Amino acid sequence: MEFDKALLEEINESLMSGNETICIAESVTSGLLQVAFSEMINSKLFYKGGITVHTPDKIVKLLKVDIAEIKNCNCVSSFVADTMGRHASKIFESEWCIATSGYCTPERDSAYEIFAYYSILYKGTVVFSDKLMLDKKAESLNIKLYYTEQILHRFLGHLKLHQIIKSEVGIDE
Repeated sequence: MEFDKALLEEINESLMSGNETICIAESVTSGLLQVAFSEMINSKLFYKGGITVHTPDKIVKLLKVDIAEIKNCNCVSSFVADTMGRHASKIFESEWCIATSGYCTPERDSAYEIFAYYSILYKGTVVFSDKLMLDKKAESLNIKLYYTEQILHRFLGHLKLHQIIKSEVGIDE
């Protein structure tokens, strides 16, 4: 298993130059986002940590997702990812957070589809939320790696956009 080194370096540089921190709250990616951030140079300066949760009771207890919502969607929805991210941001006291929720194997609860929701948050506010879909069946690890790489690419895009806006407006946070 190898991550795109150029992608990780670019994220690393952007977080370092912006003097910002990040945390992760993940379910479907099973810790792979946390591994990716821990592989970055000087990650201790910006990566605050992460939490991986798989069971409904832990998602409710640790990340404060409403139990009715958990039961309604089997722990998988954009709302669940958003809520996971908001609470992880508070726990880790970080500016940025990425949260994931989804399926890497077809199940009855997913209508036998493979998909993931993810949210990118800044200061506890969702700045982007999306759904990744896969048409083909693949090994679970490969699906998790695919989700992780796609989410990292999209995060980098939002990180760069944030830095452009910040510099044009002259905000010094």
